[in-house]
Amino acid sequence: MDLTSVRTVRVPHRRDEVGCAPGEVLLGGGTWLFSEPQPGVTGLVDLTGLGWPPLTVTGAGLSIAATCTLAELGTAAHRLPASVAALVGACCEALLGSFTVRHAATVGGNVCLALPAGPMIALAATLDADALVWTPGGGERTEPVADLVLGVRRTGLRPGEVLRSVEVPRAVLDARTAARRIALSPLGRSGAFVTGRVDPTGRTVVVVTASTPRPHVLRFDAPPGPGELAGAVHAIDDWYDDPHGAPDWRHAMTVLLAEEVRAELAAAPPSAPPPAPGGRGGGA
Repeated sequence: MDLTSVRTVRVPHRRDEVGCAPGEVLLGGGTWLFSEPQPGVTGLVDLTGLGWPPLTVTGAGLSIAATCTLAELGTAAHRLPASVAALVGACCEALLGSFTVRHAATVGGNVCLALPAGPMIALAATLDADALVWTPGGGERTEPVADLVLGVRRTGLRPGEVLRSVEVPRAVLDARTAARRIALSPLGRSGAFVTGRVDPTGRTVVVVTASTPRPHVLRFDAPPGPGELAGAVHAIDDWYDDPHGAPDWRHAMTVLLAEEVRAELAAAPPSAPPPAPGGRGGGA
């Protein structure tokens, strides 16, 4: 859609050029911004000109730039442990966007739009990721992504703040993960999306999104039993209601999907292949 009220497009190349003047909004991929009229928007500030590397693996963990597209994230997933890569793939696929959308939609845009079905919110919350936020005046702060998203189209970002990256801690990259999703139609927006991980210590995290206005992170010191997890899901009291699902249906489906995630995480991980003759693990 043409934004007929837009008069200027700025492409900053330094941090001090990022700030928005009255009427300006930040532009990442623009897949939502250009999908409907934006009254009052007179200028765009294109963050892609800052040249942030899409995904960086460091000693501290994984840094995903806000401007990283879903296509770039999916392509880079092979650099991650297999279970985390599978979660990345499931979350990227949950967007159900076209080729064009996947190559334009950004991780930061998906988080900051704060729609219940935002799969990058689910990914970040499941991996205990922090949002690295640039603050006015050259500072920065961090906040768990799960806490940054407050509700439908509402985040904890303050005026002048910019999401710089999503920071995944190194410790969770050794976890096993699982994901389940359901929608009212084969290509419909997620009605319920449940993701989870279990750490080597047994600590378990189950995250509910799409069926609620904000992410719900359920934490357990040890793998929960069916009743314990179901009780935690039943305690959620803000089931979302829109054309993609009624609250009672979303509640029931979330209980079902959460049990499937729990069962998969509770299953013993596949054993390693036996070493090759000569004592060397599969090498020639």
